[in-house]
Amino acid sequence: MMEHVLDYGQIIIADLILSGDNALIIGMAAAGLSPELRKRAILYGMVIAAVLRVVFAVIATKLLGIPGLLFVGALLLFWVCWRLFLEIREGHVHDQGGDALEIAEKMDEGYTGPPRRTLRSALWSITIADVSMSLDNVLAVAAIADGDSTKLVVGLGLAILLMAFAATIIMRILTKYPWISWLGLIVLLYVASEMLFRGFFDINHGIGPMLGLVEGMELGKGH
Repeated sequence: MMEHVLDYGQIIIADLILSGDNALIIGMAAAGLSPELRKRAILYGMVIAAVLRVVFAVIATKLLGIPGLLFVGALLLFWVCWRLFLEIREGHVHDQGGDALEIAEKMDEGYTGPPRRTLRSALWSITIADVSMSLDNVLAVAAIADGDSTKLVVGLGLAILLMAFAATIIMRILTKYPWISWLGLIVLLYVASEMLFRGFFDINHGIGPMLGLVEGMELGKGH
């Protein structure tokens, strides 16, 4: 029971730390819409981001079960950790200031002309941007879930709900207490290290039988 609670906690921390760009993406895409469409675009954008994240994470979980890909995934996750370390050190984590609606309103502040984009174009921008920027998040969460689809969906769902309804508060807390971001980085480093060890073991475990099979075939040809 306690192990499941810790896993859910790791998923939520990793997802929150790596989801800061989502509010920025959705807010920038919603800027330029009329005020009544802006809220709708942000709501739809959050739904799109949530669905894509769950789908990609489920796929990633299955792929990480293939021998060799877990090792590659570990290397990618170490790269994510390095990038996050640089952002935390330079103080650029979660510095966009506010949730998606606040960002959109700031970008449109002072503009009184007609809407500069349609709802469809805004949603398309959100989808493309989220697909291109969610690799780190998906990889980290899939690795922590370790093949458990229920844990994956529930953990992501809780994190997405927190980002949707308490984004501004979360961003302010993360900005005020940088150690939380460092905690998230430690969690990711632990997950990446565990993945690397297991991936290396899987490769060695898989290569041994293959070499034995090849050797047996060669001996068979000799006879």
